[in-house]
Amino acid sequence: MMKTDDFITMLAKDGTVRRRPFLVTWSPVAVAMVLSAVLMAVTLGVRPHLEQWAGAPLFWLKCGFVAALAAAGLRAVRIAAIPGARFGTLPWLLAAPVVLMAIAAVATLLATDTGARAQQFWGSTWRTCPLLIALLALPIFAALLHVMRGLAPTRPRLAGAMAGFAAGATAALLYCLHCPELAPSFVAFWYLLGMLIPTAAGALAGRAVLAW
Repeated sequence: MMKTDDFITMLAKDGTVRRRPFLVTWSPVAVAMVLSAVLMAVTLGVRPHLEQWAGAPLFWLKCGFVAALAAAGLRAVRIAAIPGARFGTLPWLLAAPVVLMAIAAVATLLATDTGARAQQFWGSTWRTCPLLIALLALPIFAALLHVMRGLAPTRPRLAGAMAGFAAGATAALLYCLHCPELAPSFVAFWYLLGMLIPTAAGALAGRAVLAW
């Protein structure tokens, strides 16, 4: 019986293996992102007077944090789908936004009166924020699993987790257009929790969905 490592080596040496064009392979993911955006707009709605929020530095800090994680997560998906590929510096790209947002959260909490710190952390939407992010991630999550199933991930649990994280972070970026919360402590914890829900689901489903 051929071992996985031998099969990977064979794929690497086989010059006849052809990959489908990038846009063809990943087009279901783009469609799913549009679907999630439409679901967000129809069910939740874009925050009124969003243009006024564009002048708030904390709004851009939140969007930058989530966008950095989404970009790193999608890159992780592409790497995890390639047999034998290594993540290289990607773990640092995933960790850096989290560390920076945690530093911003601590700094803003220390600069806030003791009585107002709890409000910054809990906000007014902590009960629904993670769940809404996870629900918005479902179409993207399903599309990523579908695409990865057609490729060759050799670590299905990790690949599934990366698909869930990328879907959650992308959904969180869409959710930024609706969410009224700006406090770094809220974003650092509750947004990240919303991303980790599909991450855990992907790790659980990866072996069943993505295993060869």
